[in-house]
Amino acid sequence: MSDNAFPEMITSLPEADIPFKGVRGWISQAPDHQIVFMDIEPIGDVAPHSHGEQWGIVVEGEMELTIGSNTKIYHPGDNYHIPEGVVHGAKFLTHVRVIDMFADKNRYKPKT
Repeated sequence: MSDNAFPEMITSLPEADIPFKGVRGWISQAPDHQIVFMDIEPIGDVAPHSHGEQWGIVVEGEMELTIGSNTKIYHPGDNYHIPEGVVHGAKFLTHVRVIDMFADKNRYKPKT
């Protein structure tokens, strides 16, 4: 993991319990949504899956994201929107930092 993934004001937030080796996240929790600051090593593929609505922006690195049948390479400053229930998957070949907002207020639980 990158030692300077995000500033301390973010890394002092609750760390997310994310089931992928090489992925860390910090949760900013709201009553009706969740924002997760993700730090992702080049872990390769994340299998196609679906969940509630998601919006995100790439802060650092490049990732390949497939949303439905549309595949695109995302770079810093690019944002993406995944409607509720749409199958999507990703490929991380470089170190990537993203900020994701999830409509599911409990998308990730804090680590205990």
